[in-house]
Amino acid sequence: MAANWRVATAALRRHLRSPPPTIRESTGALSAANQRRSYTTALADDDDDPRGKWLTLPPFSPTIDAAAVGKELSFGDGDSIVKGSTDGSTTALRWILRCRPDLPRNLVQKLFRLRQVRVKIVFFDDFEVTGDKRFVNVIQVRRQVVVPMSCELQRSQLKRVAAKESLNVGDRIYLPLSVGNDAPPPAKKERFRCSEEERKFVCSLVLYKDPAIIVLNKPHGMAVQGGTGVKTSIDELAATCLTFDKSESPRLVHRLDRDCSGLLVLGRTQTAATLLHSIFREKTSGASAYGVKKNIKSLKRKYLALVIGCPRRQRGQISAPLRKVVVDDGKSDRITVNDNGELVSTQHAITEYRVVESSPHGYTWLELRPLTGRKHQLRVHCAEVLGTPILGDYKYGWQAHKTREPFVSPENTQTKPSSSPFGLDMEGGDVSSKQPHLHLHSKQIDLPNICQLLEKLEVSSDSDISDLDGLKFDAPLPTHMQLSFNLLKSRVETSDNC
Repeated sequence: MAANWRVATAALRRHLRSPPPTIRESTGALSAANQRRSYTTALADDDDDPRGKWLTLPPFSPTIDAAAVGKELSFGDGDSIVKGSTDGSTTALRWILRCRPDLPRNLVQKLFRLRQVRVKIVFFDDFEVTGDKRFVNVIQVRRQVVVPMSCELQRSQLKRVAAKESLNVGDRIYLPLSVGNDAPPPAKKERFRCSEEERKFVCSLVLYKDPAIIVLNKPHGMAVQGGTGVKTSIDELAATCLTFDKSESPRLVHRLDRDCSGLLVLGRTQTAATLLHSIFREKTSGASAYGVKKNIKSLKRKYLALVIGCPRRQRGQISAPLRKVVVDDGKSDRITVNDNGELVSTQHAITEYRVVESSPHGYTWLELRPLTGRKHQLRVHCAEVLGTPILGDYKYGWQAHKTREPFVSPENTQTKPSSSPFGLDMEGGDVSSKQPHLHLHSKQIDLPNICQLLEKLEVSSDSDISDLDGLKFDAPLPTHMQLSFNLLKSRVETSDNC
């Protein structure tokens, strides 16, 4: 027994004194390594450099779980510590699709079926490696010796990997070079071409920009996302005009109706967009009929609307579930309040409102605070619950608009529509028009400083957010609402204490 130990110790000393071994097949490897030889490919020196034969992907590294951070930030019981949980593991298939989104999923799965995907593993020459990151358990035939990881005894091999096999931090995947030829050429999405005037107009919408987010003041009449009958959208224009110093295009994290104006937030990176989307989503999902859990770091939104009529109460909270119904023989749909108790799919919706100013001419300025983010929530709550449809909302307030007379003032001077970029009607549409624009404006948004938070999480996974700054944005009124404001001689104020 003592003789065997001396032999093992002498062999270990020889390895520690000798230069790093050439990376090639070793005849003295242990049985565990020999068993792998049938389905691994050794990495030789320069002639067999994997960079010349394989398509190399970046090493796997954990990323911030932005969705979990957003949830914890929104409902963290006021705790000043946010745990930046990381996505510490993933499968080989998911990592390839993440690194190479241009590769079709079926092609990647085919490579796995043909056993053509490799992962780089490290062995210690004549030893089998187990253990943690700080030390390596070098197991020989009869004894186990623990040596520091700095000992250069390793040799590398490419091991075939299965699609569902988990990766460890630092694992690097290799794909056949032919994958570039097998993959279909990426579909060239024709980007929207802007004139210099249009580009300047889009850039003028930016109210705030940092490495994580962009905040726009969206004009009335511009769609947020493309679709049937949509020629231009914020989504397209942002990819063309608002990338600035980033290689990624800004991503939408929430939406506004086409005819609604005001604050729109975009994420400049995938992580920032996921975090923001989580904050918006959790604000909605966390709401209940008994109010919303307050958190100073969470999302707050304020809208300003001019409605026809006046609510019976000066302020209150609307808690009315919404559902979608199909009309016009399936050609269109609309959202309505589900107040009859039918067993249909409904979405809980909560809105706080406050009367800002009532006009003797039959109009009222309302401040609206949506505590949930449902489609057409504010428009339906104003029209069907308060009985005061928003001016310019013909979908939910058509009856009120049929009997409405345009506001006439001695000081009223009609303005002729002027040409604007993208065909937007930037003039007219106020309370004196026969067909006014929608008078709904996303005026204020309070957000945590996403850029500062991500910087903290990069330094430490458990970040103290007690000193995390908040961001508060205020968008000026669009032209048609400002004209209506001036005509009605109303004084519009917003209170942060309501």
